Amino acid sequence: MHARRFLRAALAAALLAAGTPAPGVAEPLELVRCRLESGNLPAAFGRCGTLTVPERPDAPEGPELALFVARIEAATATPRPDPLVLISGGPGQSAVDFYLQSRQAFEPVRRDRDIVLLDQRGTGRSADGFECSVPETLTAAVEIADEAALGRYVEACLGELERNPRYFTTSVAVRDLDRLRDALGLEQWNLYGVSYGTRVAQHYLRRYPERTRAVILDGVVPAPVALGPEIARHAQAALDAIFARCAATADCVERFGDLPGRFRAVMASLEAEPASAAVLDPAEGRVTTATFTIGHLQGVVRLLSYSAQTASLLPLLVSEAHAGNHGPLAAQAGILLRGLSDGLSFPMHNSVICTEDYPFFPGAPPADASAAYLGTAIVDALAQICARWPRGEIDADFKEPLVSDRPVLLLSGENDPVTPPAYAEQTIAAGLTNAVHLVGDGQGHGLAVVGCVPRLLRAFLENPAPAALDAECLAAESPAPFFLTFLGPGP
Repeated sequence: MHARRFLRAALAAALLAAGTPAPGVAEPLELVRCRLESGNLPAAFGRCGTLTVPERPDAPEGPELALFVARIEAATATPRPDPLVLISGGPGQSAVDFYLQSRQAFEPVRRDRDIVLLDQRGTGRSADGFECSVPETLTAAVEIADEAALGRYVEACLGELERNPRYFTTSVAVRDLDRLRDALGLEQWNLYGVSYGTRVAQHYLRRYPERTRAVILDGVVPAPVALGPEIARHAQAALDAIFARCAATADCVERFGDLPGRFRAVMASLEAEPASAAVLDPAEGRVTTATFTIGHLQGVVRLLSYSAQTASLLPLLVSEAHAGNHGPLAAQAGILLRGLSDGLSFPMHNSVICTEDYPFFPGAPPADASAAYLGTAIVDALAQICARWPRGEIDADFKEPLVSDRPVLLLSGENDPVTPPAYAEQTIAAGLTNAVHLVGDGQGHGLAVVGCVPRLLRAFLENPAPAALDAECLAAESPAPFFLTFLGPGP
């Protein structure tokens, strides 16, 4: 590897001396046919390879990282020259896993364009040497974590890492992304980012505007925002909207009555004493008894409210708990925690949050946080984590508002519990002069998979003129109806 770096440096020096612009720093990337798999999800086929990058950007002769790359080929024999790169959320989710979970959202795009996937350093198939053993609650819903043990878990995790956590931040990751673009021989490409991925996409656009043709931001995190202190308020607003939609639906209000009152009663009961819940273990095929706490309630309600489909279960689950049956909520908590713990990198999540968010928290939580069902649980947990986790590399302008005239499509769910539509509006007002914002009525976090949105993604990329995008179809996409029984929405 040292010899190849020497040859690249020598070639660049020779070309510069001759007055010719030097090529990119990345070697051409060799991709081979591969099968992409994740859990029980249907497999996909593409071409895969490994992008080698320095662990420390300022130390190219030092340790290296092997980043997993996949290119899903377009359905046409003559694809567009500018593929779409998918940047997943979390922070800590694998881009490959996100694609396998959401692939139908990108099939219209793939008619004409390749899809490029890079598992960001520290995630998925790019996590070698940056993994640790922690309880599943820490990677899914920190509000459920045992606060007394949280510090011990964090210190134990740091002790297991073979890599320096200071170099697993967004400011470093965007350099990896552009190295990949160069290694693929692309002049430009398009970016799709969801949730935390919108932060990566925005910073890439800031760093490499000439390499960016168009950007799609789904569940927008504004560059100046520190995620954490406002989550309780946004989560409460989303839950209030879900309950209000039930109250405006005759069958739902007849079946469940005063949902806010029932939810408050369930919270009060769990605050006084954890409940014993009978839960069916699908792996063992038997009923087990689990302890269900106020933290479990907070975590499962927050996670279920992310999607309009899963939010449709909330009135039924809350009412069952109000009647003394906490088993269905406890079962959902187990399913969600297992799924997310397998799909999110705890170390990478910490490196991002403890560098890009926690240092920018206000001195005290917002005044309305204590009135929200989450309270200060998330902020308190992050304080425990970030008191121990090293702060990483961050560019000097990282938290400044993004200013750009590149075409940008912003997507929001009306009831998003973490990145509300106001965040997208804030991003546009700060300096996006060629952008359009679409809001899905009654929808949650991430619109790509909703109704006609996949067709809108393709239309935007084919003609990246935000003002010309015809998005009338989105108004017809209604949120999922509420479950009235465990059999479904019907009576």
